[in-house]
Amino acid sequence: MYSKKTMKLHAFLVFVACISLNLSAQTGNIEGVISDENGINVPGANVIISDLNKGAISDFDGRFSLVGVPTGNYTLLISYLGYESVSQNVEVKEKETTSVSIFITPKTLELDGVEVTGFGLGSQARALNTQRTNMNITNVVATDQIGKFPDANIGDAVKRIPGITMQVDQGEARNIIVRGLSPQLNSVSLNGSRVPSAEGDNRNVQMDLIPADMIQSIEVSKAVTPDMDADALGGSVNLVTRTSPQGFRLSSTLGSGINFITDKPIINGSFLLGDRSDNGKFGWMVSASYNDNDFGSDNVEAEWSDEFEYYTGVDDADGEPILEEVDVDPYTSAFEQREYLVQRIRRSLSANLDYRFDANNSIFLKTIYNWRDDRENRFVVQSEILDGEDIELGDFTLNNGRLTRFPAEITRETKGGIDNSRNKNRRLENQRMQNYSLGGKHLWGNLKVDWMTSFAKASEERLNERYIVFANEYSVINDNSNSRYPLMTAENSADANLSNFEYDEVTEENQFTKEEDINVFVNFEVPSDFFGKGDGSIKFGGRARIKTKLRDNDFFEFDLEDDFPTLAAVPVRDLSDPDFLAGSQYVAGSFADETWLGSLDLVDGESVPDEFLRANFNVDENVFAAYAMTNQNITDKLSVLLGLRLEATKVTAVGNSIIDEEDLIGEITKESSYTNLLPGLHFKYNLSDASILRFAWTNTLARPNYEDLVPSLDIVSGDEEIYLGNPELDATTSMNFDVMAEHYFRSVGILSGGLFYKNIDNFIYLSRGEATDDSFGADTEGFEIFQPLNGDGASIFGAEFAFQRQLDFLPGFARNLSLYLNYTFITSSADGIKNEDGEDREDVDLPNTTPNTFNASLGYNDEKLSVRLSTNFSDSYLDELGGNEFEDRYYDTQLFLDFNASYKITNNLSVYADLNNITNQPLRYFQGVKNRTQQAEFYGRRLTFGLKYDLFRK
Repeated sequence: MYSKKTMKLHAFLVFVACISLNLSAQTGNIEGVISDENGINVPGANVIISDLNKGAISDFDGRFSLVGVPTGNYTLLISYLGYESVSQNVEVKEKETTSVSIFITPKTLELDGVEVTGFGLGSQARALNTQRTNMNITNVVATDQIGKFPDANIGDAVKRIPGITMQVDQGEARNIIVRGLSPQLNSVSLNGSRVPSAEGDNRNVQMDLIPADMIQSIEVSKAVTPDMDADALGGSVNLVTRTSPQGFRLSSTLGSGINFITDKPIINGSFLLGDRSDNGKFGWMVSASYNDNDFGSDNVEAEWSDEFEYYTGVDDADGEPILEEVDVDPYTSAFEQREYLVQRIRRSLSANLDYRFDANNSIFLKTIYNWRDDRENRFVVQSEILDGEDIELGDFTLNNGRLTRFPAEITRETKGGIDNSRNKNRRLENQRMQNYSLGGKHLWGNLKVDWMTSFAKASEERLNERYIVFANEYSVINDNSNSRYPLMTAENSADANLSNFEYDEVTEENQFTKEEDINVFVNFEVPSDFFGKGDGSIKFGGRARIKTKLRDNDFFEFDLEDDFPTLAAVPVRDLSDPDFLAGSQYVAGSFADETWLGSLDLVDGESVPDEFLRANFNVDENVFAAYAMTNQNITDKLSVLLGLRLEATKVTAVGNSIIDEEDLIGEITKESSYTNLLPGLHFKYNLSDASILRFAWTNTLARPNYEDLVPSLDIVSGDEEIYLGNPELDATTSMNFDVMAEHYFRSVGILSGGLFYKNIDNFIYLSRGEATDDSFGADTEGFEIFQPLNGDGASIFGAEFAFQRQLDFLPGFARNLSLYLNYTFITSSADGIKNEDGEDREDVDLPNTTPNTFNASLGYNDEKLSVRLSTNFSDSYLDELGGNEFEDRYYDTQLFLDFNASYKITNNLSVYADLNNITNQPLRYFQGVKNRTQQAEFYGRRLTFGLKYDLFRK
């Protein structure tokens, strides 16, 4: 007797077999690959059999298939923006698949009797053709096009796309914001397989980990289809690695440069080698990239307060201290000057293989391994106010509400690592990301099947990270006359002598974060024609994603006071720099030497649980999804895609229960699950071959950050604070509406504009409340509670505009100019956010929504020379909610200006030069109001130059 499960499986197999049968006895299939003049596969090409009103679009590998074609002789017409149309005769035989290889060549336009040649437009054509033929709203960038910008990593390249801005780390774009939505609300995949995150407390994918020259193209889907992962509330970014060409290809780069902030050299190089067997069945490509960048940053930071109190005596009744409050203007209660010295080495290896068994069956293997060593020394001098019980009247100076003098604790800290061949006396952040994907494509009669299984892992290991701190107390002058550049200096310079800085602590920390993903998916597609207009299809499939996230840190403290009582007793390094980028008024002074710190033999350390217990966790997240959708031509101009996706999520999270940050009570394990039903509808209307209107209604989600899901509990009695995780958090969901109009120019360009709206439920924010009773333990009433919560709702409305084209309508040399422009506007609002008093806050923007972003570049290209000046602008936005408006943190405006040029020495060899960050744009945060600097970090300019060699043979 069959079980129910066996019967269901049998029924499914019968169903698949039935729909795969060629019900018309006299039909066959056509499959093929389309390549350019160099043998590089081209995506987004239109392949049409005019006699049958039947067509297909080539995929990212340049491959296409036409199924259920009546037997006979036909002419395939291949059209591609910027290329000559090509026709190819084919014979279709009964129940057979005919294979073809088609090459296309760029075309020369004739405008007003003048021949116009577009130089270097191949990559732009590949990107725009893919964007034009996609059913959903996307932006596509090809890596050869990326090469026209001075972008070393994928993060810097992505920021050129409309509606995208990036958060930077040490001057490099790291976290992606799509349409104003924070990084954890967007998804990043590699060849359709999710990229795991090496970040410990969130889902952000470090985009600066992947070199730009290892990726073939970048596709940003702003309106996802049902066959795509739904956790892409802002958008889905898919990185496509290079595939094997239709002939031999060798490409290499060798370059150098200089970072002007440190005057240290830059070394970079890459190579790519690929070919295909004589019979065309086996293709391979290997590539590697190396970049060694020794740089740094100059940084100042401040914390602002609008409250101040001092000690006036003791209450005779209860013996408690009496504190007097003073009305003050906002002032810096803490100030830091920091100098970073960083060496960042990227290594990337990739090997891609594909094999065609026959015209109906092929498999591929795509692999990539990224390894980044990030070595860092950090030197910090910090001044933090002493107030409350620590000061009395006369210890401070108040002038018309401005605090200009007060006692402070000053610390001098050196950050480093052990002395070995890997750490080199620096903190070593060892980050690795790897992805291995095996997949296949098959034709079973009329049924198209594609599948893939992948394993991906991201990890970050920071071993033997050391800090040494020396501390002092003295009176400081607090200069807030220019609130953009606050400053604290010693009232009496003698107080700042090194001999007055006493040993405070030496610590060593180990951190490890790991995320592993196993992905499996299968898709089935059969032709269907509901409206008699041809080219329709039904597609369905499923996916499983098994994810594990682990963070395991520890922390030790060492007592070396007897050996090194003061800073004067250790080797020091003077970091004072008259060219400090934040201003010459900032004088760093001397710090414990990092080489000496690395040489210390630290033994018998005391564990400090309050530094790591709350941070450690283990989360398992399993997602199972199924979908069905149909793509139909309603008329000759109007097509529709309609579908439904079901995603079921199960989470098991393990955290710690802690008292006073250091007493581990035990582990807490919580399980949760939820299911989301996500319909989607897309319309595409072709006004003409060059003009398109699009509309999309989609539903997406964003799962909570791992750290927020962990069921941790930490009661800190001394600070009267309680820190809670929240395993009951709901996923953030969004209903999205998009409308877009696009016009594609014959000279390979685009003019587009559109509107979008997102209605968001259950967004997540960090709440600050108050315990109303002793439910967390004795005497915890009144403690401040920090816990992630779901907000009521939020909305985003935005508009996008993009223009790019060669200015071939201009006279003379100006016809070789090209212009690239895009602008995005966003406005948002959020409800259900409470302040520290538990009251609803009004008129709050959704955090990380950037009101205005703008990209522009002006380029010149002729047969030999290519020159481009590029700018990238992003507006200031709310980055992190505080307990009230005064404490809110904002990410400030950024304006980057870059220049790059290349010159062809021969057809295969060229020389290039790039100048980045001409504006010396800092990373800047401000607190509450724009002039109140919370952080300003400067990186200086960077110059790179080198040689590129590219050889093709079909």
